[in-house]
Amino acid sequence: MTQRLVIDDAAVATVDTADWRAGAGTEHAHGHVVVDNGVITAVGHGAAPAPARAGDEQRRVDGRGALLVTPGLVNTHHHLYQWASRGLAQQATLFEWLVALYPVWAGLDEGIEHAAASAGLAALARSGCTTVADHHYVYPRGGGDLNAALVGAAGRVGVRLQLVRGSMDRGRSGGGLPPDDIVEDTEQALLGTEADIVTYHDPAPEAMVRVSVGPCSPFSASRRLMREAASLARRHGVRLHTHLAETLDEQEHCLAQFGRTPIEYADELGWLGPDVWLAHGIHFDDGAIERLGSTGTGVAHCPSSNARLGAGIARVPDLLAAGSPVGLGVDGAASNEHGGLGDELRQAMLLARLRSGPDALTARQALWLGTMGGAQCLGREHELGSIEVGKQADLAVWRLDGLGQAGIADPVAALVFGQLPMLELLLVGGRAVVEHGRLSTADESVLAGELAVASRRLQAG
Repeated sequence: MTQRLVIDDAAVATVDTADWRAGAGTEHAHGHVVVDNGVITAVGHGAAPAPARAGDEQRRVDGRGALLVTPGLVNTHHHLYQWASRGLAQQATLFEWLVALYPVWAGLDEGIEHAAASAGLAALARSGCTTVADHHYVYPRGGGDLNAALVGAAGRVGVRLQLVRGSMDRGRSGGGLPPDDIVEDTEQALLGTEADIVTYHDPAPEAMVRVSVGPCSPFSASRRLMREAASLARRHGVRLHTHLAETLDEQEHCLAQFGRTPIEYADELGWLGPDVWLAHGIHFDDGAIERLGSTGTGVAHCPSSNARLGAGIARVPDLLAAGSPVGLGVDGAASNEHGGLGDELRQAMLLARLRSGPDALTARQALWLGTMGGAQCLGREHELGSIEVGKQADLAVWRLDGLGQAGIADPVAALVFGQLPMLELLLVGGRAVVEHGRLSTADESVLAGELAVASRRLQAG
């Protein structure tokens, strides 16, 4: 029997466009979405078509004008292990924050990783997020198999994971920022990365886990690691990700050590192209933005984290206009303690307007960043990021009849401009992960308890 779900009489913002200017794409004020066996099989105006056979229809969600259906949100940059180190270094710049936290993260192990990732993924799901790119680059000696713990957490919560296998091989003794005891040697990093690709990467359209290659940054990864990691990724047909141009300190560091700006250094090492997306991308001049656009290099925009660290405001409209895919990222919870992706829609819109005026980014364009823009960054735009027939049924169903949204006639404005609505339902491949505002795949109180224990253990050293 077909496993069928019908959402009827709801506002639907499909985001069925590759063009950011079109924002939410086709919209239906009173529409329907039909899901069969985890795939979207119908979307449109008016009532849903009747099931082909009696008994096929398993569940109906009645919108009655109170629900908005959007694609599930796509988080393009995170560090889930940091859920166990929130609230520290509260007035620090990025480099000061890293210096303070690297010694804390040296105590990371499998148990802490699993607890932190489980809690972080649960918070993301409750904010409408169905796909998470997690950039893990800290591998303390004796910490165990941290990526296995991360993959296990994603399976526990039920969201899709883009495992960005990070690496660092430049400790303080080699001119880098991190302590020597949390970096790998170059060969170890490359072998570990390849092993994770072989073990976890799934290229299928419905994949729950994919792997990308992600040396951490120019100030913690050697030239050799950056070059050979890019070659490794392209040999296996997976994507590349790293931090770039997050702070002015980084700009000065690159000029002093390499005689190049961050974008020039990345370009020299083969780190620009349509298979690359970069985290933050705040401090790009006009020439850098033109180069990013011409190469199709994506950017993960992390507005709340950038604001928390006082790093700056990314030139998102300029990047988009140049042709660079841009998605949204939460970043690690140690620099964005809220940890949810839904609120980043509003943050992205507000920061763009703070920088460039009230027409810099619309509510619908912000929704595009959080859905189709993110899917483009991860190379999954043909599977995720919009509500279209044949795509995976990753859907967020928002209630718009609560105190925070009542009276706002425009449903997309109600989602983006004000308080984040409660999720009536979050589907990942047709499976319910959140229902009526609560996680349905795990006990939230258990996750919170595990996180509290893990945080105390990590921070106690």
